[in-house]
Amino acid sequence: SSSSSSSSSTSTETSPSRMNRRQAMTTVVASSLAILSSSSPFTIQQAAAATTTSENDEKGSMYAPKFVQQYEDFTEAPAGYRYRDVKEGKGDTTAQPGDRVVFDWSGYTIGYFGRPFQAKGGPQGGAFDKDLDYERTVIGSGVMVKGLEEAFVGMKSGGVRQVVLPYGAGLSYPSDDPNHDRVGPKPSTFSGMRALNFVLDNPRVDRTMLFNVKVIRIDKPNGKGGFNRG
Repeated sequence: SSSSSSSSSTSTETSPSRMNRRQAMTTVVASSLAILSSSSPFTIQQAAAATTTSENDEKGSMYAPKFVQQYEDFTEAPAGYRYRDVKEGKGDTTAQPGDRVVFDWSGYTIGYFGRPFQAKGGPQGGAFDKDLDYERTVIGSGVMVKGLEEAFVGMKSGGVRQVVLPYGAGLSYPSDDPNHDRVGPKPSTFSGMRALNFVLDNPRVDRTMLFNVKVIRIDKPNGKGGFNRG
């Protein structure tokens, strides 16, 4: 009888924590996508209520996926990462190796309670909207994590893609670059760096990363060592 009571008590205590973690993973992806969707407010509740892209307008097109650790609706790339297009870009130009991509991004440690290590949401307007606020990389240069760099290929300006990177296999952050100066994207705040490195330095936790990327512009090589602005 006491054994049964103890077992029941253990189940009662552990089940909520498991549910809390599952709920955390679901809501963090919904809220993270809101960062890149538009300048207008987009709540977690609104994101969770959206179930298909056709049910969303231009501002709310970045809907909440189901529990992302199950990778539902994600496509597995040959390299081993998974991705999903949340919003299609516009135009005929697609990003290809050798192109310079200007992009906005956010990052979350979805394998460990969905903690953000980069999230946009600062002041908007004026100088804050200039290109200097965006990241940029030449596809194939190796200055961004390999999985994210490969995920840019095929995207168009204005497109938004979710990218799930497993740790290892050369897809995520390298272990010999703790400050992320050589291989980015690098978190812009101290707290972001601490959140990212806490997971990367801990082999006992799931080090899977979620990146939300929005392509701002695609610059094609001009054949003279520079680029034509897209």
